[in-house]
Amino acid sequence: MIKPADVSTKRLISLAPDNWVKWVTQIPDIVAGEILNSEFQWISRESDGESDVLIRVESPQQGKFLVLNELQLRYKPEMPRRMRAYTALAEEKYNLSTYPVLINILKASDAEIPTSYASNIAGLRAIQDYRVINLWEVDVNIAFAQPLPSLLPFVPILKGGDNESTIRNALRILRADEQLNQLETVLGFFATFVLDSAIVQQILRWDMALLEQSPWYQEIFSKGEERGEARGEARGELRGRKEELYSGIELALEIKFGDQSLELMPIISQITDLQKLKAIQQAIKAVNTVNELQQVLSTNLT
Repeated sequence: MIKPADVSTKRLISLAPDNWVKWVTQIPDIVAGEILNSEFQWISRESDGESDVLIRVESPQQGKFLVLNELQLRYKPEMPRRMRAYTALAEEKYNLSTYPVLINILKASDAEIPTSYASNIAGLRAIQDYRVINLWEVDVNIAFAQPLPSLLPFVPILKGGDNESTIRNALRILRADEQLNQLETVLGFFATFVLDSAIVQQILRWDMALLEQSPWYQEIFSKGEERGEARGEARGELRGRKEELYSGIELALEIKFGDQSLELMPIISQITDLQKLKAIQQAIKAVNTVNELQQVLSTNLT
């Protein structure tokens, strides 16, 4: 049986830090050192699905510097400004130049993602370049060839990885290594984005309820519940519980299907029965398309 484990971003990158920093920087002779504390005194980290890892590195040409890895579940328009802030704060805290990398996990839209921040106020300019890596554009073979074990849990969403045989191959590698087998729930989580839940259950040979033990799963589908707690105190238990469920459903829609799926919220907000709202929240985890969810909504509206 799979047990709850540390499958944080820091844990993933620490599996092969040298190969990771070589990949994100494209500097072949770079060597990873210590993974540093990336919490900064003057900044609040409240965005959903966001995580960063700061690594001290060294190369013959560049000397010692930092690699800031900013992982975003889905790209947000405010990220260029945040990349500027995080980079400056890292350099201030550790007195080292910083190579910032923004890694977007799931595609939010077809809009081009900027690779720099720039502002100009009365002739005074602020410019921050950073590298952007979109995992859906990364060839799945990179995870197997380099090797990059940190990418194995993301195989289902890599380019060319959205098929049963490739996911089974990634699962086989994870299960064969004691350090990697705890990442199976992360692989299972992302597999549900590209395969039917029943197929994922068959491939992984465990009850889908175990997926709920994954911190990735809990982070995405529990944030909405946290949002609703304060509202519940102010507006009464029943009304607060409804607000809590609406928030959870809204966040789950945005994460799994993107911003366009939020067009369903006016329909969902017409539903006031708590059990029906809970059924919709659970359905978002199981369905593969917005059309399938619309069928669920039709059932719950009657």
